[in-house]
Order: sequence, then C-alpha cells, then structure tokens
Amino acid sequence: MSGPVKQPPLPGMKRAGTPTRTLPAWLGELHLVRGALLCFALTLLASLLLLSLTAAYRMRAAQQLDLAQHTRAAAATLFNHAEAEKQEIRAYEPQFLALRQRGLIGEENRLAWIDAIRRSQEQRKLLPISYDISPQQVLQVPLPLVMGQYHLRGSRMRLQMDMLHEMDLLNLFDDLRLAGYFAVQDCTLKRQASAGAGNGATPTLGAECELLWLTLGSVPVLGRP
Repeated sequence: MSGPVKQPPLPGMKRAGTPTRTLPAWLGELHLVRGALLCFALTLLASLLLLSLTAAYRMRAAQQLDLAQHTRAAAATLFNHAEAEKQEIRAYEPQFLALRQRGLIGEENRLAWIDAIRRSQEQRKLLPISYDISPQQVLQVPLPLVMGQYHLRGSRMRLQMDMLHEMDLLNLFDDLRLAGYFAVQDCTLKRQASAGAGNGATPTLGAECELLWLTLGSVPVLGRP
C-alpha cells in the first residue's frame, strides 16, 4: 500500500508556522494591582494572627477565671471554717479556762497535790499520811474519743494513811479535788486493833489507795516552733 506522497515545498514558498497562544489580557495588568494584592495578603495574615492570639487570650482568660473561682471558693471555705472555730472557742472558752485553772489542761503540778495533802492534814487534824508518785505516762483512751492535739496523761500516787474513822479518807479526797483531777484506781481499808490509849488519837482504820492524777497535754505540731 502506498500512502500520500508529501510534496517538497516549491521554491519561493514559506513553511507554515506553529500557531502561538495568546495570554489573557489581565495577566499583563497584574503589575498594576501588585501592591494591592500584597497589601491584601499581609492584611489576611495579620487578621489570622490576631484571631489566633485572641483565641489564645480568651482560653487563658477562661483558665485564669476558673482558677480564681476555685481560689475564691477555697478561701471562702477556710473563712467559714475559721469563723466556726471562733464561735466554738467563744462558746467553750469559759469551760477551757476553768479546766486549766483546775489543773487538768497543761503540765502537771505535783507541788499543788503535795500542798493539798499537807493543808488537808493540818486543817482536818488527820493522822500522818505517806505517799509516793510514779513518773507520768501517756494513757490510752477509747477509740471513739477524739482528743485532737491533746494527749491524756496520768501519774499514779500510792497513798497510805491511818484514820480515826472513814470520813477522814473522804474528806481528804474532797480536799485533793481542789488541786486537780484524779481517779481512785484502788482503795483498801483495814481495821486496826485499838491500843486503848483513850486519848482519841489512836487509829482504828488503815487505808492504802492508788490515785491516778490526770492531765491533758498538747502535742507539738510539726513545722511550728
């Protein structure tokens, strides 16, 4: 098969050229609006930056507001707690001062106990009394009893005395209660044989008692001088 035969160009004839594409007319005018486009781009970037900064500021402000509200709520709780404590102090201060005056709260005062025994013996004309006091110890209290910052302490006193009658011992206990708080742990009375002197000073009874003197001492708080 034979195809079409291309004829060589005749002498004096020009070869047809490739058609050229023409650019849109507005591209040739971009240089006229280049400044405006640049200004628009910068304005758009600045707007986006301001929007992001505004969003970050609003988020930070919201976090600060939430923190301020929590701080205010905590401060209000502490204030209410302090006011409640003040009311409790005002309500129980007289009882507290009375207990401290009686020697229950604070350091033990053994001299007051000894002085109370001496004065009772002199005023009531009691027979000789002997005693010894053991070192102070911390006492265990029942679990439901809340002691707060105080510990219950006790000092044991062993007391021996001769008596003319039972009221000598009871009168002595009444006098000792003015010097502090104590609990009678054990008390044994023994009848003694009368010597028959007839002078009214012969003991008829002997008593051996064990007293527990009670005090409430505060516990040191860590971090405080």
